[in-house]
Amino acid sequence: MEGHLFSENHKVMSKSDQEGPDHRQALVLIVEDELEIVDILSAYLTRNNMRVLHAGDGQQALELHASIQPDLILLDIQMPKKDGWEVLSQLRQNSNTPVIMLTAMDQDLDKLMALRIGADDYVVKPFNPAEVVARVQAVLRRTLEVNSSAKSKTLRADPFEVDLESHDITVYVSGEAHSLALTLTEFRLLTHFIRSPKRVFTREELLVSCLPEGDALERTVDSHISKIRKKLDAFGVHGVPAGVRGVGYRLKGDS
Repeated sequence: MEGHLFSENHKVMSKSDQEGPDHRQALVLIVEDELEIVDILSAYLTRNNMRVLHAGDGQQALELHASIQPDLILLDIQMPKKDGWEVLSQLRQNSNTPVIMLTAMDQDLDKLMALRIGADDYVVKPFNPAEVVARVQAVLRRTLEVNSSAKSKTLRADPFEVDLESHDITVYVSGEAHSLALTLTEFRLLTHFIRSPKRVFTREELLVSCLPEGDALERTVDSHISKIRKKLDAFGVHGVPAGVRGVGYRLKGDS
């Protein structure tokens, strides 16, 4: 086997390290012909209360998807019979099953192609298996949020109201409603805080949950937070999102 498949730090986590209650018993299909990768990913996923299936080639992946309907697919690109591009393209013809590409192909063009075809995220080898689990959990969480929004398309946390269908956030100040002009990333971040207004999120959590398409650094989160604050300052809403020293951010500081 050429090269390294994993980054150096890949101690298997306990359930308490990365347990995601929203993802308990989710079924993940690993499409990969390198058994070493399959074994370690299976160990990490099962330790985090997920079930695992394995397909060793692209054709088997499509057959298993049709018969089993997994909750998420980890998909390699360079595989026998059908490569990852073919598999992803065929899946997107009639399925919205979340797909995370897991590949040694690290060129920007490859990442852009995957996202355009319909991948939900893109992880380059060598990888830290703990990061893969975090990304799986984040994608599953977003999928659950999209599905649940069919029942409830509005979120509220004073002074905000979020219309999930139109991607609009309204801020209420002194009885007046103001529409916030946000970028997609800013919308994702602020909505993430509004969903859990009392929770403190680390920069890493925000990076994985709200900026999944690129290899952004944690300081990128700070930049987006700063831009959100400036837009809210214009309406007299100050210090939102609030920084929590040594941890990260939450929607608002202590009252």
